Amino acid sequence: MFIKLKLTVLLGYISFFSINTFSEEKPVSQESIRQAIAQGAKFLYQNQNAMGWWTDSELPALTGLALVALEMADIKELDIKYDSERRRAYDYLVSLAKSDGSIHDGRLINYNTACSLMAFSVSGEVRYRSLIEKARAYIAGSQIDLGKRGQQDNANDGGVGYNDKYDHSDMNNTLMAIEAMRLSESALREKDQGKKTLKHDLDWKALEHFLASCQNLPELSDNPNLSNQPVDRGGFIYHPGESKAGEVSNEKTNRVALRSYGSISYAGMMSFAYARVDKNDERVSAVIDWVSKNYTLDENPGMGQEGLYYYFHLMSKALTAHGVKILKGSDSKLIDWRNQLAAKLIALQNKDGSWKNSNKRWMEGDSNLTTSYVLIALSLLKKNPFEAY
Repeated sequence: MFIKLKLTVLLGYISFFSINTFSEEKPVSQESIRQAIAQGAKFLYQNQNAMGWWTDSELPALTGLALVALEMADIKELDIKYDSERRRAYDYLVSLAKSDGSIHDGRLINYNTACSLMAFSVSGEVRYRSLIEKARAYIAGSQIDLGKRGQQDNANDGGVGYNDKYDHSDMNNTLMAIEAMRLSESALREKDQGKKTLKHDLDWKALEHFLASCQNLPELSDNPNLSNQPVDRGGFIYHPGESKAGEVSNEKTNRVALRSYGSISYAGMMSFAYARVDKNDERVSAVIDWVSKNYTLDENPGMGQEGLYYYFHLMSKALTAHGVKILKGSDSKLIDWRNQLAAKLIALQNKDGSWKNSNKRWMEGDSNLTTSYVLIALSLLKKNPFEAY
């Protein structure tokens, strides 16, 4: 049910890199990946609350991500067995839909709306069309435009934030918003064969302004907080005024400069794919160069074990979307990242089918969230998108 939509959104933007495949590792079998996915999907179904939600009834984003993971897992025997549980989860999300199109229970409004919109978009069910359209309108209306309207005169312009107590954009909310908009766009166009014009959308050029404010390419942005250090070049920061990886002194300006780090650099890379920025654009080349030089599966570069599973999740998405088959590491060695990531994730799976980070920051101590992240990552590794379609 999800495969066609997944290919439309991800493979439709692929920009193939002409690098020959090279790997010294033992290839991970597709059956091993499928078994890991099936065990993880079973864990999620069996750990759903009787009311339909996962982990926290006040955070529908967690249920939305679990539903996306289960749709992508596409384990038919489990989907049939747990069909009533699946429907109960969607009913729970419907119960939180507001008249303005947002979907939440009082906090983290944009994040919860975006994740819920993604779930409705991959459901394959026409009955959610009105909810999808209203949620799109809400997200489009929440795109930040400070200062003079219609002009990108603030570093936060073009991005999306939580839309609650924070008045700035950030890369995480922005990625969730644009992913929800592209998934919902594909869902709506699939249902009407692309004949209707979508009423609500993001300002994608303004989005590029925000991405520039968060990418450590200081010559392309007026944001004075960007780093000019070679070690940071091309990578991303959390928002124009903060990096979760800390800061350094900018030698040219004598001002504090913000460090690039792994997960959010993949978020930036994925954002370029959704914004349909050309593969040969210097911004895309720069972030691919940064993630290549900083490639590791032992930590989230710049963050240690914090956000490790989100890092794995975004790595799988971003590299797949940009058609990167092989990475060239810092030592110029070619890296079969797909095989290595699949092997790593399978090795990390717990006996009950779940995944869990021992570091609990950003809720990665919650097995439902981390298992959802991994199921999405593994689902993109289940088939080779460069050969199978």
